[in-house]
Amino acid sequence: MSRIAYVNGRYQPHGSATVHIEDRGYQLADGVYEVVAIVGGKMVDEDPHLDRLDRSLSELRIKPPMARAALKLVMREVIRRNGVRDGLIYMQMTRGVAPRDHKFPKQAETAVVIYARRRPIAAQIAQARRGVKAITVPDIRWDRCDIKSIALLPNCLMKQRAAEAGAYEAWQVAADGTVTEGSSTNAWIVTKAGELVTRPLSDAILSGITRLTLLKIAREQGLKLVERPFTVAEALAAREAFVTSATSFVMPCIEIDGKPIGNGGVGLLCTALLDHYLAYIEREGEPVDAVPALRADAGTAQAAE
Repeated sequence: MSRIAYVNGRYQPHGSATVHIEDRGYQLADGVYEVVAIVGGKMVDEDPHLDRLDRSLSELRIKPPMARAALKLVMREVIRRNGVRDGLIYMQMTRGVAPRDHKFPKQAETAVVIYARRRPIAAQIAQARRGVKAITVPDIRWDRCDIKSIALLPNCLMKQRAAEAGAYEAWQVAADGTVTEGSSTNAWIVTKAGELVTRPLSDAILSGITRLTLLKIAREQGLKLVERPFTVAEALAAREAFVTSATSFVMPCIEIDGKPIGNGGVGLLCTALLDHYLAYIEREGEPVDAVPALRADAGTAQAAE
């Protein structure tokens, strides 16, 4: 099956889909994105992801290109055309095409790219059962990490450093010695006292949707939950450590900077949280074939071939 992408109102073959050379996302990283996991034909936390997309657009003063109901229809059509039951759907929206200028253009239409691809969920879960390695790096990003911007060069540099070190993730460290988050994940530790600790929301981190879901699960399970900054030293002394994201789920970190965490294996709490998260997906995931109602006044998305 050939892959299909949605680009500015048209469904096109993935291999030949293009954007204009003066798209401000291409030239100025003037845009935002979202990634939604698809598991067993269900989208995971679809509406929370779209809520965050709306917030990112608002923070950058980019006009939403279509109503949410229309966007949901396009998302489902892209998933259907690509035959994805396990994988992800990627959405990118930029300020549009205009002559290159740092100032916002007076007139520009928000540009949209949406595509879906398959991803072996079984392999992801198996990796989580084994655990992964992480390293720590200085956090060199800008001061608005709460916006899911496509300006990801620092994240790419950090992810590459992790790959070259044989690690899954790079935990970014602020000037005060506290961990902010991973290059594409939120960071967590379990203290020896059994507290589940993750950094509170601020401009320094992205409000991870999987993070929010896991906070809800932790509260439902009656865990000792603390939202506060923690240091690298605390992480190295922790009983367990892990990261979360839409594509990582709950991923235990059994080694940080070459030092084993806890007993050097996947801990009991990480295992339990992963199991609870997978059960949540099964219970709460939005079926791809559940087509949302499109109100007459909600606007529609052009769907030309």
